[in-house]
Amino acid sequence: MASILILKRRITAAQNVSKTTKAMQMIAASKMKRAQDATLASRPYVQSLTALSAQLAKYTGSDETSHPYLKQRSLTNKTLVIVLSPDKGLCGGLITNLLREFLRYGKTQQNVAFITVGKKLEMQVTHQKKEIIASFVFGNTTPTFDMVFPVTRIIENYYLSGKVDNVKIIGTHFTSIFTQTPKITTILPLQVPQEEKEEAKNPYIFEPDQKTLMTPLLNHYLEMAVYQHFLESFVSEQAARMISMQNATDNANSIIEDLKLEYNKTRQAKITNEILDITGANTM
Repeated sequence: MASILILKRRITAAQNVSKTTKAMQMIAASKMKRAQDATLASRPYVQSLTALSAQLAKYTGSDETSHPYLKQRSLTNKTLVIVLSPDKGLCGGLITNLLREFLRYGKTQQNVAFITVGKKLEMQVTHQKKEIIASFVFGNTTPTFDMVFPVTRIIENYYLSGKVDNVKIIGTHFTSIFTQTPKITTILPLQVPQEEKEEAKNPYIFEPDQKTLMTPLLNHYLEMAVYQHFLESFVSEQAARMISMQNATDNANSIIEDLKLEYNKTRQAKITNEILDITGANTM
């Protein structure tokens, strides 16, 4: 049985851990609330923008005249992948699940270049000796729209110059506070269902012209698609960290209760032994 002094030290250490994890839980909860509001608010807009872009893409004519973002092509058979991951740990199994998705994709695809956003998977991409053309960090606050511009400029440069044929994002989709799902999404070329293309027999009249309308629309689609994935990944990270720290706090409190019980038993046993020693000495 441990001494009273050792038990006191263990209780103090567990209490300090509980205070730390509780504070981290509250910080993550605050960040998650702001990010969740932004994510859920922008999600319908991005979905409508994507649907509108796909709807108009049905009437843009042949592949020769359509915008490059709409063309299915095989110039290089190379894919540009944006990998979104947390900068920090302590977020449960989120990083492990992301890593599993990244490794699964990496086994089947060889001709790939990467843009990493977040430090955790950047180390894994480097370890796998993959081509990294740029690296960014998420930061500690809800992503702003300005954050996507450095990433989208690289995407535009590589895609429009024909260096890559596809652009995908590996990130985490926020379903709920308790559920965050790793996901691979193709953002370029814009996916237009073939059956919808076949139904588009009477094209719209574009004013002033097709290119003038579609170019800013598709550029905005790209920016919003990347931004939405930034938001989804950030809120998923904060939700996972909040739950992880809540579990850590609960475990620390449980350990504290067990240590206090052992401390009281040890203290009671010590007092009993001292009383017996005093009683025995008086009877001699």
